[in-house]
Amino acid sequence: MMQSKVTEQPDPQTLLMPRRKITGISAVLLPYNNDHTVDWRGFECLLQRTLSAGLIPAVNMDTGYGNLIDESTRLEVLRRTRVLTSGEKFVGGVFVSDSPGEPFDADRYRNGIEQVQENQGMPIFFQSYGLIELPDAELVSAYQTLAGSCDQFLFFELGKAFAPFGKIYSLEAYEQLMCIPNAVGAKHSSLHRLPEWRRLELRNRVRPEFKVYTGNDLAIDMVMYGSDYLLGLSTFAPEAFAKRDTMWAAGDPRFYEMNDLLQYLGAFAFRNPASAYKHSAATFLKVRGLIDSSATHPDALQRPDSDVEVLQTIAGDLQKLLAECN
Repeated sequence: MMQSKVTEQPDPQTLLMPRRKITGISAVLLPYNNDHTVDWRGFECLLQRTLSAGLIPAVNMDTGYGNLIDESTRLEVLRRTRVLTSGEKFVGGVFVSDSPGEPFDADRYRNGIEQVQENQGMPIFFQSYGLIELPDAELVSAYQTLAGSCDQFLFFELGKAFAPFGKIYSLEAYEQLMCIPNAVGAKHSSLHRLPEWRRLELRNRVRPEFKVYTGNDLAIDMVMYGSDYLLGLSTFAPEAFAKRDTMWAAGDPRFYEMNDLLQYLGAFAFRNPASAYKHSAATFLKVRGLIDSSATHPDALQRPDSDVEVLQTIAGDLQKLLAECN
């Protein structure tokens, strides 16, 4: 395949896309009870809130402890999601657990793809050691092999801040992956703007219908430049994200105030270690009265108790701002 010319330093101002309809995919937290069992009632409540806000839910993601839950839990999440979505679109994570040095396991990926598609979801491929350790040519071939098992799919670039099995691909490899016909989008989670701007510039030149989903919870205004989003932060308040998105499409200047408050929440919740944001999410949702416990998966990283007061303040400010915007 001929490689297109790579722009090393795109001008962000040329990428701005005002009054654009934003596609929002929101990762759904898998809440837990204090006895470490899954809070299924709470999960269904959070899933329904995501749907009611008009966002596309994503399950078995990092926010749903996709790398920590067992097979039976993963399947139960998919089953309940299929029932609640009733034919509406949702995204399901395909995760393969392995160790450094292990070979790429296409069969296990195919099994995960089949599970998602059998439940009427669209798969997104998580990375694994076996996948990211491949040379670029073999990496692209591996994705092409998996694409043969899908109607449509998303792929994932995950920074090391989130998981040791993540990798941000070269822009040359990204272009080849982007050009797989049934790859309809990719989540980019480097937590840096420049590589995402480069992907947007490349997308605009090479395949305009392809969706770059920002996973940058520290720069959620990337939607201004043409990114859509697949975020863990939006699980804190999907209705606020939906309101923000509507205001951007309408050219409503209140977009910036809503975005600023949500970004303040993101900066606090996704501070180092970033992967502890799931505990922040559970705490925030409990503060808002949407789940019963701030418990997490037992193997998840925890935040200090002192976070509660800050999250209570942000929750109150957000509630006031939502009331003013309605």
